Amino acid sequence: MDRLTLPTIPNIDNPELAAKLQHLLDDKTKPPRSLGRLESLAVQIGLIQGSTAPKIESPHIRVFAADHGLTKHGTSAFPSEVTAQMVLNFLNGGAAINVLARQHNIELKVVDAGVATDFADFGVEKHPQLITEYKVRLGSRDALTEPAMSSEECIQALQAGMDVAKQLEGNLFIAGEMGIGNTSAASLLLAKLEDVPIAECIGRGTGLDDAGLQRKVEVLSQVLQRHEQVTTPLEILAALGGLEIAMMAGAFIQAASDRRVLLVDGFIASSALLVAERLVPGVAKFAVFAHHSVEPGHSKMLAALDAEPLLGFNLRLGEGSGAALAYPLLQSACAIINEMASFSDAGISNKSDSDSQDDLDQLDQADTADER
Repeated sequence: MDRLTLPTIPNIDNPELAAKLQHLLDDKTKPPRSLGRLESLAVQIGLIQGSTAPKIESPHIRVFAADHGLTKHGTSAFPSEVTAQMVLNFLNGGAAINVLARQHNIELKVVDAGVATDFADFGVEKHPQLITEYKVRLGSRDALTEPAMSSEECIQALQAGMDVAKQLEGNLFIAGEMGIGNTSAASLLLAKLEDVPIAECIGRGTGLDDAGLQRKVEVLSQVLQRHEQVTTPLEILAALGGLEIAMMAGAFIQAASDRRVLLVDGFIASSALLVAERLVPGVAKFAVFAHHSVEPGHSKMLAALDAEPLLGFNLRLGEGSGAALAYPLLQSACAIINEMASFSDAGISNKSDSDSQDDLDQLDQADTADER
């Protein structure tokens, strides 16, 4: 697996710029640090963009879709045919991510990474919102009996994701996904990459009952035993991962190398980010994690990435829906640093720097910051 050339990730560790950004925020007409997470978000976006005036321009959502050979063993509550049916739903504008993308004016396209269907049969292969030229194969292989992808297919999928990201305009990227069975692939990747017991990584996915959940644990345990000899991140991705996860990982790597903000959705998207970070350390610094999924493994995945998600809405849909919901918070973070008046602008007296922290502590203790 030495034929893939991965881009260099810029170093955004810049204490001087971080201090400038925080000073701008502290000088706004508010108690220092009183906007909490919104302020640290503004600093992060500023560091990613290398600017004291961060902004979000031309955001894009790419929903990567693929099927999984492992589903033949009953690891999902829904049949694989639903993947293609949901892609058609995306193209018809009827899914949750379509609604949210329209609401926030975010461009949305679907990438056929490896759906086990030929969309030419539906007459939509030339649909303006469907990207078909990167399809690797008709679904991944059965990981219980062989690697989900060959080495060549894994590299092809990673490169395809990079190519998708290269074509994007703007500076914010959301990767969504659709693939019946992809919570299994994400759980396997977490277990293998982070050495977490598989039972702690597995959830009900699309709605498995107790018997189905137990079956999922048993099958995935066997998959890990089958591939216990693979060790490198690229080998692990090929053995266990889905085509859509591999493409998302490649897209994250390329988007980070281009200094784009990565607004990361839930469990599946986070598994792709985890893979990307293991392949090219530094990618995660470009990531804003949208929400904390109810999938059990997501807590461990977030901990592995040292991530602090923005929302806790008990989401588990995927598609990029949680990221689209969180998107306005990034807009607000940029607006605060660019548009909110400073004390001098507004002609308001400010505390001295030495008094600011004492003032903040008093406000916190009295619980009066919100009233002000």
